Amino acid sequence: MTQPIGLYLHIPFCKSKCAYCDFFSAPGSERELDAYTEELMRKIAFWGRRTPEPVSSVYIGGGTPSVLGAQRLCKLLKAVKKNFFLQDGAEITVEINPESGKALNFDLLRAACFNRLSVGLQSSNEKELKALGRIHRAEDARLTVQSAQEAGFENISLDLMLGIPFQTEESLKESVDFCAGCGVKHISSYILKIEEGTPFFKMRNTLPFPDDDKQAEFYLSAVSYLKEKGFVQYEISNFAVPGFESRHNTLYWKCGEYIGIGPSAHSFYHGERFFYPRSRQAFYQNEIISDGSGGDEEEYIMLALRLKEGLDFNEFEERFHKPLSPVVLKKIENYAKLGLMEMNGKSACFTPKGFLVSNTILSDII
Repeated sequence: MTQPIGLYLHIPFCKSKCAYCDFFSAPGSERELDAYTEELMRKIAFWGRRTPEPVSSVYIGGGTPSVLGAQRLCKLLKAVKKNFFLQDGAEITVEINPESGKALNFDLLRAACFNRLSVGLQSSNEKELKALGRIHRAEDARLTVQSAQEAGFENISLDLMLGIPFQTEESLKESVDFCAGCGVKHISSYILKIEEGTPFFKMRNTLPFPDDDKQAEFYLSAVSYLKEKGFVQYEISNFAVPGFESRHNTLYWKCGEYIGIGPSAHSFYHGERFFYPRSRQAFYQNEIISDGSGGDEEEYIMLALRLKEGLDFNEFEERFHKPLSPVVLKKIENYAKLGLMEMNGKSACFTPKGFLVSNTILSDII
């Protein structure tokens, strides 16, 4: 039976660049937005002709997809429907920035069959937002969510960031309260990673960034408090009201295949990984870079253990036609004794404390 795939569309435009952001994006004029939309539609047609598998999820990310406006976003989804076999009930997500989201026509998006929104809040604290270089206020996010809900969107996610300048445990809880008060069903809560080449990297010794121990405290506090508010952790950085987990991102973590279209977008298809360079011009010129094969045992274990449900031993054996290595099982057992993993006869997963050091553990296990 043919397994469904995911489809990712990258929108490389932002009104302004946040101080922490390492994603490929830049400002764009209305003319550039039109030209890119048309080119993306051509690439959608190109890949649609080469991709017979059903599509179970579409994710439009960036950058800031909402800067395109509802009409362009609807044109892109129409092109997807025309060129791919989109499953009934497919999850169709678009990322929204609260600043541009305020003026977005959510009725138009809902009529076009978008059914999930991911809104980039990061914090409800104005001082923290300013430090991050965000151009919106918390109130903009609340109004964006409210407008979307009035248009019929139920499946809405808000992003929160942990370990940012000036953040305290109390302000973090206030941000969680803000999200819960908006009535959203999903929260992504990522620990800030300072990437080389970003303004934050240059300012790393001048801004009050929390140290590793404080970041760990924030993370464990967030996991606990989000649970109190009804958001169940299902992945290292993602929490949802049961039934509202991101199906598109779960496809990635379960080592499913997907096509990524747009500059810097990655794909995993027919066992091969490849990507478009971080350049609009290269994208227009159809440059694609091979990144080797994917989906091997090590990658499968690493991705599965990002999920709270963890690594299912029977699923591993079905996929690779052999049981999990006794050496790997013994290492997992040792980490379980330390309280960093949990293990039973059928599966293994990280505990919240284990998630904090998961990279170190994974490098040892695999």
